[in-house]
Amino acid sequence: MPTLVLMMIVGGAAFGFWSAGRAAAERATEMGRDACRDAGVQLLDQSVHLLGLRPCRLDDGWLGWERTFRFDYSRDGEDRHSGRLVLRGDRLVSFTGPIAPQLPG
Repeated sequence: MPTLVLMMIVGGAAFGFWSAGRAAAERATEMGRDACRDAGVQLLDQSVHLLGLRPCRLDDGWLGWERTFRFDYSRDGEDRHSGRLVLRGDRLVSFTGPIAPQLPG
């Protein structure tokens, strides 16, 4: 009986970790898509790719995960550039990629 309970706890923790990872990837995809749209460039592959995962201290003091994602974009459809964004928990802490053109004035 205790083995079953332990397996359920481990399974629940694994599912929670996987679910949080998927939610972070979806949020990163939205952020990458929005940044590309605002900059007038094309998001390639319509997805982001996890580059790194490490534990960190969140703003509220709890331990959490910092996830680094990479995405590709193109300015003219023939070139390919890489962007990068870092999420600490669900908060964007770093972004490298296309920027919106500045209006003269």
